[in-house]
Amino acid sequence: MQSSPNSGSEYYNYKGLFSIILVALVSSDYKVLWADVSGNVSASDAQIFNQSELKPGLENGDITGWPNPDPLPNDTQDVPYFIVGDDAFFLRTNLMKPYSAKALTREERIYKYMLSRARRVVENTFGIMANRFQVLLTTMQHHADTVRLILKTCILLHNLMRTRYPVQQNRLVDRQLENGQLVPGEWRRGQNLVDTVDMVEVQAPNTASRDGKRQRNLIKHWCGEV
Repeated sequence: MQSSPNSGSEYYNYKGLFSIILVALVSSDYKVLWADVSGNVSASDAQIFNQSELKPGLENGDITGWPNPDPLPNDTQDVPYFIVGDDAFFLRTNLMKPYSAKALTREERIYKYMLSRARRVVENTFGIMANRFQVLLTTMQHHADTVRLILKTCILLHNLMRTRYPVQQNRLVDRQLENGQLVPGEWRRGQNLVDTVDMVEVQAPNTASRDGKRQRNLIKHWCGEV
């Protein structure tokens, strides 16, 4: 967006541009389940998440419709349902993230690959949205509050379109062939789209709960046996 009057460096990002931060939770069918557009570039993704209503909702289990723990396929031990995040977030039983070490075991590499496949859904969701609402590819000549309103409107309309026409833009998303080869979605061909959906890897403090580590190791071993 354009620089807001008297905002100083509040919205100035690492690319030398002005922007706000959108943190979102998406579903496997490319819908946005929850979004926060209140952040500026001085706040990290993890800070926005920690201050949101989503975090205590996950921890307390009081989100409407959130499923009870179930065993992984072909297993007997109950595992809580969780969301997938990048390394900017803290590891918890309700939030799994990749291993950050460079030297990974075979099981850890498989786990990281499967987690990365899940995170591609996020990239594809915003690829679809930016392709449909190309105002997101421009420098918005509006005040920050108006930009936030535009973003929320795009999200609501995107969800409406995904509900009414669920396969209309599926050619845009990544797909996997029977031999396991990944075919990039058509949205990735547009450089502007790629820049818009830039997902920056941020290294957060190595903070994890003991239960979070135990659950990640359990899932890691399960991934290695699949």
